[in-house]
Amino acid sequence: MTKTRREEYSESTRRALLAAARALFANQGYQATGIEAVVRAARLTRGALYHHFEDKRALLDALVVELQGEASAKVRERALSKRSRWESLEAGIEAYLEACLEPAFRRIVLQDAPSALGIARCREIDYAEALGPMGAALARLKRDGELKVEDTELLARMLASMTWEVALLLGDAEDPQTLRRHAQRIIKRVLGAFRVPGTAGVPPAS
Repeated sequence: MTKTRREEYSESTRRALLAAARALFANQGYQATGIEAVVRAARLTRGALYHHFEDKRALLDALVVELQGEASAKVRERALSKRSRWESLEAGIEAYLEACLEPAFRRIVLQDAPSALGIARCREIDYAEALGPMGAALARLKRDGELKVEDTELLARMLASMTWEVALLLGDAEDPQTLRRHAQRIIKRVLGAFRVPGTAGVPPAS
């Protein structure tokens, strides 16, 4: 359905506020950035901001959802580039951890959001936006006889928790690239423990 001019303006206003907040939160940090700085950078008014967001915390929440959604898109793109479902699952986790290394993601999602929004809310967004599809991928692998596990949803949540903990560590790591590589190897070995040997023409994990 075609949007009205009012709807288009409202959407563009919201986008401008999120873009301004992303730049400021990434460079200065959430706590150091005031509402006035955001609306000034977006060239809007406080009224425009409060029309879309209840407060600065709500603005951060929406920004975290957006950043996690972008990470999810990268996960899907990487996963679709692989020939097998198993390779897609591993590649998707790899892509997510790589997204965690991006400066804006690290500062906003990994460093500032947990204290401002709470760990529970951050995990909720993370699972819904970026890691939730993992459950569906595991269910497909089990259906195709490539995965031996009683509860794919439980395994998905446990893997998501592992990945989230790694993501938090990446936010403060002195050598995030090395930590990411180590984490990927560990997660791959955990996944390999549930793999049916010899499936999909690829040797099982050792």
